[in-house]
Amino acid sequence: MANDRIRLRVLGISYSQIQTGAYALILAQVDGPCRIPIIIGSSEAQSIAIRLEGIIPPRPMTHDLFVSFAHAFGVKLQEVFIYKFEDGIFSSEITFASQDRSIVLDARTSDAIAIAIRTKAPIYTTKEILDETGFILEETPDGDDDDDDNTSRIINNDDETTGEPKLENYAVEELERTLEKLIEQENYEEAAKVSDILKRKRGKQS
Repeated sequence: MANDRIRLRVLGISYSQIQTGAYALILAQVDGPCRIPIIIGSSEAQSIAIRLEGIIPPRPMTHDLFVSFAHAFGVKLQEVFIYKFEDGIFSSEITFASQDRSIVLDARTSDAIAIAIRTKAPIYTTKEILDETGFILEETPDGDDDDDDNTSRIINNDDETTGEPKLENYAVEELERTLEKLIEQENYEEAAKVSDILKRKRGKQS
């Protein structure tokens, strides 16, 4: 049944419009138009976001530690397979291999993907799951999708009624100082947003 499997890539993370305090991990069909949203918690979103943004935390996070442990013992993550969707929950398997054997472990999808992006392991699902949960992303008519690196974008839902300046209005120097402080405070969720805005501002300057 391997021919029925669909390869996915991590497109990005956005705030969940469905569940307060949660995030939507968006997976994209490789060589196809479909997207799959997966609701994940804030800690898993933070772990995925800092990896997508290339932020190096001062201390290893749980998924970093797991990958380091596996590498130290010669264990390789071969793939992640999202094999079931039931009652709104995605179920996944992680396949590990060493020199003499291969083993498949059940895992939360958010954890599996957080590990996969650290090892560049492929992510797969079935055509049935893609058909049931996927959607086709509409293209923006104004062509505002100008940076290929927006795969790691986290949508900024600032409330304009608060009177606080949006991060997009900060100067590059201010954003750089803010990013340093957030990393020192280990607030990687906000650091990922600031890093994304910095990339776009620097791209426009160049």
